[in-house]
This record gives sequence, structure tokens and C-alpha cells, in this order.
Amino acid sequence: MEKKTLSFQAEVQQILHLVTHSLYSNKEIFLRELISNASDACDKLRFEALDKAELFEDQPNLEVRILVDAANKTLTIRDNGIGMSAEEAVANLGTIAKSGTREFMSRLEGDQKKDAQLIGQFGVGFYSGFIVADRITVETRRAGVPADQGVRWSSGGTGEFEVETITKASRGTDIILHLREGEDEDYLKSWKLKQVIGKYSDHISLPILMQKEEWDKDKSEYVTQDEWETVNKAAALWARSKSDVTDAEYQAFYQQISYDQSAPLAYTHNRVEGRSEYTQLLYIPAKAPFDLWNRDKRGGVKLYVKRVFIMDDAEALMPVYLRFVKGVIDSNDLPLNVSRELLQESRDVKAIREGSTKRVLSMLESLADSDNADDKRKYADFWKEFGAVLKEGIGEDMANRERLSKLLRFASTHGTGDEPEVSFADYVGRMKEGQEAIYYITADTLAAAKNSPQLEIFRKKGIEVLLLSDRVDEWMLSHLYEFDGKPLQSIAKGAVDLGKLQDEEEKKQAEAAAEAFKPVLDKIKEALKDRAKDVRATTRLVDSPACLVVEEGDMSGHLARLLKQAGQAAPASQPILEVNPSHALVKKLESDEAHFADLAHLLFDQAVLAEGGALENPAEHVQRVTRLLVA
Repeated sequence: MEKKTLSFQAEVQQILHLVTHSLYSNKEIFLRELISNASDACDKLRFEALDKAELFEDQPNLEVRILVDAANKTLTIRDNGIGMSAEEAVANLGTIAKSGTREFMSRLEGDQKKDAQLIGQFGVGFYSGFIVADRITVETRRAGVPADQGVRWSSGGTGEFEVETITKASRGTDIILHLREGEDEDYLKSWKLKQVIGKYSDHISLPILMQKEEWDKDKSEYVTQDEWETVNKAAALWARSKSDVTDAEYQAFYQQISYDQSAPLAYTHNRVEGRSEYTQLLYIPAKAPFDLWNRDKRGGVKLYVKRVFIMDDAEALMPVYLRFVKGVIDSNDLPLNVSRELLQESRDVKAIREGSTKRVLSMLESLADSDNADDKRKYADFWKEFGAVLKEGIGEDMANRERLSKLLRFASTHGTGDEPEVSFADYVGRMKEGQEAIYYITADTLAAAKNSPQLEIFRKKGIEVLLLSDRVDEWMLSHLYEFDGKPLQSIAKGAVDLGKLQDEEEKKQAEAAAEAFKPVLDKIKEALKDRAKDVRATTRLVDSPACLVVEEGDMSGHLARLLKQAGQAAPASQPILEVNPSHALVKKLESDEAHFADLAHLLFDQAVLAEGGALENPAEHVQRVTRLLVA
């Protein structure tokens, strides 16, 4: 192929402009990214060579080399991994997934240090080389193809790049950075490069090699030798004994595999023996990733078999509701040539998945149940970031449903502030004498739940109600019916029944009021026959004139609205209007025959708005209010 000049994808140009003009406060991350890419290329070769050993080309030892050329001011990162064809070079170095790019750009805060740390998370690590280089040349050849099918890719980081065919004797990739003026002061010095490698890439399982330097007394300077030395530990951290690994090393490894520069919230490192033998090193991040709600996204666990990399994002090793977990699982039992199909069907994989799930839940339980204030704060932070995702497990993981239910946290009418700090155990422990159910209400927002008129009788009697406002709550509750023998009961479904918490005298008074008010109720029901299934007097209201409820077993208004927002049709059903006979507006119905219909519809509209719903005909509502105001 003759030399061709091609244009970058528009999104790449945005990234290049950002990298070359903004991200200078943390320049050294470029080396972390390029070494990580080189390591990935070696892992991919190792995996493909399981079926095609000839890809090794008589060079089975995989490695990364760092070459310094002070005379030409170039720094080269060389790997003998899988390499790229011409088509792959154009595709991988000239384009980025648009959705990832948009998200990357939207995450930028203007804080150069924080912005630089986002680079690896969105697959744009290669372009970080332009932080220190005004030109990058890539020479690569894919493993298994002839030497004369090598590729040279070159760009100055502007709008274009050049591609041409070259002869390259060895497989793999050389990334040659032509350093900007002044950058050679830092990045052509071996001690500086070793320092950066030790900080970011010490736990890469491949050897990272640099030429040795020795002090020459006669020249009073360091002289480069022909001998190469390994400058990282080059040992799989998870394969080492826990006692030999420091907390700082665990955190550095987490940052390497997650591209997250903040410390993890918690981690666990274990060797499991028995029917299946494997090592797990699992982390719980402190912050949720941008794509947390993408259930199609694979998990963050890497699979190794006998320290041979098999695949990234091994979704079969962790349930979907734990997709935020990062880490490594290294098995001694799985076959080296395991395919994704076999992985999903393997009995050993199922055992690893179950064991890893239980280990993560144990980590969370140790934080949630700890008497240590710092651990409790960590769990509160975890819940704020990942609680809504953990709720998915109630419906997806029947085997661990009881354990998961103990980890749930909710806002409550007895809670302080807006933090969801109440567990089911907290609630049950302070239930009133004679209370038989755990009461809850669902709503579109926490504010709507807190101010629902359906809470009034519960507040009057000091009965705690859980306030649920996550989109997943309605689905979760369709799989969770009780806790510790106490049934979960929505206060917005069915007639209010406080059981032993409502004395006989109250019940008699309520029945008498309902009987006396029956003629008015019948008239309201007739006026609202197209909107309400029934109209009845209620004891649940204290200060409000009316509220909407549904029959037990019917879909709540909140769930119906969620389905509508998702573009799905909700089953046709009408709510029940409950009115407060002692309220002045309701009493007005008895004496205002001329405006009875308008007042009845106004009551219904107010109840719809109070629960966070939207009126089907706002204009008609405005006309009714106008007629009543001028009457």
C-alpha cells in the first residue's frame, strides 16, 4: 500500500484538541496508558495463540520494552503482542465509538488533573501520547502475516494521519513518540521513566524492560548498556500471598484495571479451594461509572486461567446486578481454550459465580453491620452510588434474596435528612406494639413521597412509613413480599387497615361518617363514572380533601406512569377516589348543587396532582377552576 493521507473522525479531532491544549497538569499518565495498551496487545496474542500456536512465531516470551533515543528526542513503547493490520490501524487509531466520546466530553469539568484521569475510561488512551509528543509514529505488524505486510501510521495530532505499508521483521507494535520541546527533560531520563512505571504499571503481569544504565566515573555520567533489565515486579499481584501485598499495591492495581484514580471502597483477596480452585481479587468502587444503568454492559471482572488471560469483562462470572464490581478471577480448573458459550454452560463457572457473588455480599455485609463509624459511612456512600442497582438482585437472585433484603436501605418518615438510612431491620425493631405490617409508599420523587396525603393518618399516629422513589422499586416489590415474617404493605393500595393500631371507637366513628355521607358519595361517583372505579369515605386523610388509591393486586399509578415513560402500554384500570368527609371542600359539595360536577372533578384532579401524576386534560381543569373562582 502506498502512503495514504486520511482524516480523523470528527470526535477524534475533538479529543486531540483537548489533549494537546488542555491536559498538561498530569502529563505522566500517557506512559500508563500506552503500557496498558501494550499489555492488552500481548494478552490478546496469548489468547489467540491458544488455538494457533504459530502466531508466536518462535517468540513465546511476551514483553514490553521502553527505548530512549536522546539524540532524536524519541521515546518508544514496544510490545511483541498481536499487532495490527492496515485496516485495524485505521479503525483503531482513527475512530472512537461516538457514544463514548460524547460521554467523555460531557464529563469534563475544566479541572485539568481530573479531566486527564478520564482518558483511560473511555478507550482514548492512545491519544494521551500527544500530551508530550508533537508527532506519533506507529509501526506494527499483525502476528501471523508476512514481514512485508507491516504498517506505519503517523500523525501530528491535527486533522489527518498517514498510513503506508512497510517491512517489519518482528510482530507487534512500536509506538514512537517524537517529544515536544522541553519534554525530553523528564521523559528521556531513565530514572523518571522508572518512577512513572513503578507508580502506575508495577503490577502489569508482563515484564517491562529498559536498557541498564551504569555510572561511568571517567565521563561522570550514566552510560547505557546493551543489557536489558526488568523495571516492574512482573508478577500477577493476585497470585501473591496477601501478607506480601500492601494496601498501596492493592489500590494501585485497582487503578490500573479500572482507570479510576480514586481509591476503591473495599476489596477482597482470597484463594478458594475445593471442588473448584480459583483466586479472586474483587473491588467495590467508590463512585458509580457513567454507564452503570446500561444492563447490556458487561461486568468489570477479568478472567484468567492459570495466569493466562482469557477475556475482559467476563459477564458469566458475576450477576448483572453486581456489574459495578471490578477485579480478577484466576481459575485452575477451566480449560485454557474456554469459549464464551462453554463459559456460560460450565458447572465450574457456575460455582465460581456463586462463590464470587457471596464474597461480594459478605464484603457489603461487613460494612453495613459494622460498629465502626467509618465502615458505616462507607456503606452509606456505597448505597448512595449503587443501591438502586443492588435492588435488581431481589428479583434476579432468589438464592441470595434474604441476604440482599438485609442490605437494602430506604428513606423513611422517621429518618433524618434525605439520606436513605433505614434498613428493614431498623424498621421492624421500632414497630409500634400491635403493628403487623411494614408500611411503604412509592412515588416518582422523594419529595412527592414525603408529601403524599396518604401519609397523614400514619403521621398522626406516629407510624413509620418507608419512602420509595427509585424507578426499580416497583419491580423489586413484585418479588419481595415480607421481611422477618412481616408483610410489606403499600399504603396506597386497598382500604387503609391499621389493625390493632386503630381502636374500636375510631372504627365506629368512621363507619358512621361514611354512612351519613353516602348520598354525596353516590353523586360524586356518578359525576366521575368515567374516571374513578369507586368513591368512598376514608380514614387515612387528616388535612387533605382527597387522594387516589388502587385495589390490592391492581397496578399503582406510579408504576403505570413508569411504563408510559418507557413507551409501554399499562393495563387499563381506574383508581379509587377516597375523600375526607370532614374537609371543608368536601362539605361544600353538599351545599353547592350548581357547581357539584366541577367540584367533584376538581377533587379528582387535586388527588392526581398530589401523587405526582399529570392531568389528561389540563385545559379542562383550568376552565373548571376559572368557573369556580368567578362563581
